Amino acid sequence: MARNYLKKAELTSATGAEDVRDTVQAILDDIRSRGDEGAKEYAAKFDRYDGNIKLTPAEIDAATAMVPEKLKQDSQFAHDNVRRFAEAQKGTMSDIETEIVPGLIAGQKCIPVRTAGCYIPGGRYSHIASAIMTVTTASVAGCENIIACSPPRPNEGIAPAIIYAAHLCGADTILALGGVQGVAAMAYGLFDLPKADILVGPGNQFVAEAKRILFGSVGIDMFAGPTDSLILADKNADPDIVASDLVGQAEHGYNSPVWLVTDDKALAEKVIELVPPLIADLPVLNGKNAENAWRDYAEVILCNDREEMAATSDDYAPEHLTVQAGDLDWWLGRLKCYGSLFLGEETTVAFGDKASGTNHVLPTSGAAKYTGGLSVHKYMKVVTWQRGTREGVKPVAEATARISRLEGMEGHARTADIRLKKYFPGENFDLTAAD
Repeated sequence: MARNYLKKAELTSATGAEDVRDTVQAILDDIRSRGDEGAKEYAAKFDRYDGNIKLTPAEIDAATAMVPEKLKQDSQFAHDNVRRFAEAQKGTMSDIETEIVPGLIAGQKCIPVRTAGCYIPGGRYSHIASAIMTVTTASVAGCENIIACSPPRPNEGIAPAIIYAAHLCGADTILALGGVQGVAAMAYGLFDLPKADILVGPGNQFVAEAKRILFGSVGIDMFAGPTDSLILADKNADPDIVASDLVGQAEHGYNSPVWLVTDDKALAEKVIELVPPLIADLPVLNGKNAENAWRDYAEVILCNDREEMAATSDDYAPEHLTVQAGDLDWWLGRLKCYGSLFLGEETTVAFGDKASGTNHVLPTSGAAKYTGGLSVHKYMKVVTWQRGTREGVKPVAEATARISRLEGMEGHARTADIRLKKYFPGENFDLTAAD
């Protein structure tokens, strides 16, 4: 049975996307040329902020004093959960060594990058959780320098809750910069800071494009588009919870796709009925985002059975994937393409977004087909090494010489030849290219 679209998206997340590359490239080039002063000018232009860029300890303390105690406790709770999960992830990485052939030992080392640049959105919403997700994982990884930057509010500065969270989680420096200028400051090492080796964190299309352009000269976590979410639900799912979860993710932005995939038509129709009043009940800005996302980008897909549902999900490769269906172990074993998986109605994407411990910086726009989300591993370089005895490298040198000559790389071959001649004088070796 072909997929039956009870609701088909009119647009995709790429539809009508503004071509921002030229704008972003021009800003990056200007800031590269003019340095700190260029970044400050763009902060004044775009964020309407001309205050201190590099926060002082006194400013951090003042912001901390403004954060309600309950929010501090909640931030600490979320930080502890993210830290514990990140520490468990780091435990899966280890230095190793193994004897490849007698006398030849090779190994790997896991080395954190030195400087991490963490972008923390602060436009429509104060993304406290993004500070926790990005800075905590960099700290657990062991980065020597952690720089956090976030857009300042006009004539005010960064939201105190973001400053508190970034400081709590281990940021060494906090910059009151948003957008392209914030990314550029970290990448170019402005304001007397070391250049970032990796840039991480979510952001708008200008931030995403800046990271895309800079990739190569610095590492990035991933190429990011609008956030997306898919729910797999069977006849036993609670339609009120399904509808609420769809709306909860649609409020991210006007072009944030949400999808429901089910094998039960009655459930699908009920969810379609429930969503509009839930959207209408949201605050105005949130509701407008959700309304546009639901109208233009959402889909409800009816499948024949759970295998077809799983195959559909893998084709979409969603950033967030929720299963509200029976036999959760089957789904856990079967599903292959997602950024983060939420099994059962007892958990929801918002838990992962805010406080449960897994990271919310995840692959969008189908990128979950080839990559996972932000983790300790993203900050770590897995490098290799080798050493050997003269007897141990003898067969390796012979094979290297012959393979190199077959490839036409005579210089490579001679680096093997000279060692064989030195270590084993008087021995004859057949080092010609293989037939």
